[in-house]
Amino acid sequence: MIKYTLVCDAKHGFEGWFRNSDDFDSQRARHLVTCPVCGSAKVEKGLMAPAVSTARSKEARGLAPPVQPQDLPEPATPPTPKSVDTPLQPSALLPGDVRQKELVEAFRQARARIIENSENVGTGFADEARKIHYGEAEERSIYGETTPKDAVDLIEEGISVMPLPELPEDKN
Repeated sequence: MIKYTLVCDAKHGFEGWFRNSDDFDSQRARHLVTCPVCGSAKVEKGLMAPAVSTARSKEARGLAPPVQPQDLPEPATPPTPKSVDTPLQPSALLPGDVRQKELVEAFRQARARIIENSENVGTGFADEARKIHYGEAEERSIYGETTPKDAVDLIEEGISVMPLPELPEDKN
């Protein structure tokens, strides 16, 4: 099973579980995937959590549990209808805007927590994620670098991945 973070055209976020990527595409094409908030069938995949899981349990081996969604900082308050269409549109985040600072700080905290609780495997991310998923390597949280094509291939194999949030200081 694959868990996708989904977003409708009205920018409502929600989760959906699918047998595989093709199952999601098929259901979406038949308008069976709809937003639970507004009922829109115009749904796209959103950002997904960086987790690599196998049947083995970290707790059984005495390792720290993976970062859970409830451990991450709360997202910033959604904008009012008169302010912007979506909280992450660059046009909505004007310089000096308090919301921009809140969002960047929330991303910074989430990223720091992920990095603190994960192992950097560098450019070998895709290979190591597969080894963990298929039980060839110890189960653990990892992060690193991969190509967009390899990321799509991992997702299609049922391996959940997500890019770490890019922060303004990353470009300096």
